[in-house]
Amino acid sequence: MKNIGASVSAVLTPKKKEVEAEKVVEEEVEGKIEEEEEYTPMKNEMIFCLREAPEYQISAVGEWCVNTAGKVIGDADTYFLHICTGQRCESVWSCLTGWSEPDEHTTEKWEALCERIEELDNLEVYICDEKRVEL
Repeated sequence: MKNIGASVSAVLTPKKKEVEAEKVVEEEVEGKIEEEEEYTPMKNEMIFCLREAPEYQISAVGEWCVNTAGKVIGDADTYFLHICTGQRCESVWSCLTGWSEPDEHTTEKWEALCERIEELDNLEVYICDEKRVEL
């Protein structure tokens, strides 16, 4: 009897390993299918401006991806554009870096715009959904 039990377990063990290996391969294939799902890059460029002086404008950009079902994947990448160079700026205040205005009144307007943008709740939503926001 001992020999039969040993031989039966020896026969079942390779089969069990084969089934487990197939499950792992299936999981890997399913994971790759999810990774290979098509995404559509989305981009929105918009402008913040002062309500009382619309010529004071700061541009912002939002970039994100959606899957084929229209669901947003990951987080949106939002940034501002420098008012003189158009370079990417991570904060609204860096849009004014290297820029100076001899008129104190003008400087106050730019600073007021930056403060209002900074104080906005759900800033990312505005950047990704709107074209123009007067503050």
